[in-house]
Amino acid sequence: MQGFADVHDPVMRERIVDLLRPALSRPGAIYVDGTLGLAGHAIAVLEACPEARLIGIDRDPDAHQVAEQRLGPLMERATLVHAVYDELPEVLDDLGVEKVDAILLDLGLSSLQIDRTDRGFAYRVDSPLDMRMNPTVGQTAADVLNSYSARDLANLLKWYGEERFADRIARAVVAERENQPFDRSGRLVEVISGAIPAAARHTGGHPAKRTFQALRIEVNRELVALEGVLPAAVGALSLGGRMAVLSYHSLEDRLVKRTFAAGAADRAPRDLPVVPENLKAELRLLTRGAERPDENETATNPRAASARLRVAERIREAS
Repeated sequence: MQGFADVHDPVMRERIVDLLRPALSRPGAIYVDGTLGLAGHAIAVLEACPEARLIGIDRDPDAHQVAEQRLGPLMERATLVHAVYDELPEVLDDLGVEKVDAILLDLGLSSLQIDRTDRGFAYRVDSPLDMRMNPTVGQTAADVLNSYSARDLANLLKWYGEERFADRIARAVVAERENQPFDRSGRLVEVISGAIPAAARHTGGHPAKRTFQALRIEVNRELVALEGVLPAAVGALSLGGRMAVLSYHSLEDRLVKRTFAAGAADRAPRDLPVVPENLKAELRLLTRGAERPDENETATNPRAASARLRVAERIREAS
């Protein structure tokens, strides 16, 4: 496996550590990193919180080997689990853990996915159309492109990619696969570019960006997994526990915003003069809206440019 000495700094690392540290000050406090990746955030949190223990979850089997190496002596306070983050309840149950004190979900791709050309995530490099975060199970991006109907492909690109030329791209893909099934990203990029009007190819970023995003989300069931983990993670927080989520596009951020807003609102009817204890808000929002990286960070790490951070704290036990 290639080395990862020169990995990008974790997005909003210092801010996340500052917001999670108060929940991890007691001996034996449990920090769950649901998207362990190369363990950049996990290392920073464990170093800042010497009393805390880590449960690191990642679906990518390569992540565990690299993370273990990078954690080094910190592995004495870590347990790594091969799972998808929406399997959090099962992971905690298997470990005999009822409540945790802090949770982080960084929904962006790690260097394991972006920088390895054999994984098929990068549209700027010709590579096999795989895109699976766990490359041992499930359908690949090529499987989706070669089997979905034009209507299903168009809907996929509209829903998950917010692609305004979804119909044109879907029709072009279906026509082109009649000549030869898709197996390489370079050919897909050519088809996408040819399907998009010339005037639109030079605005809004790379013309294949939204299609690749949609395929990645579909292959890895990302939004399905996120919808599943958010209520489970909030429910797993101890009193005073904190949860941070880094999202990178509006579809993810909308789900996080909705979950946190629901938890931070009283559930009593508006005309009730006194809110019963069991109907009071369970969460307190620690960020005003979604926080963004500052200009210095985005200048040195362009991958951080689209990041949005939301953090909430459990202030009341669930009724």
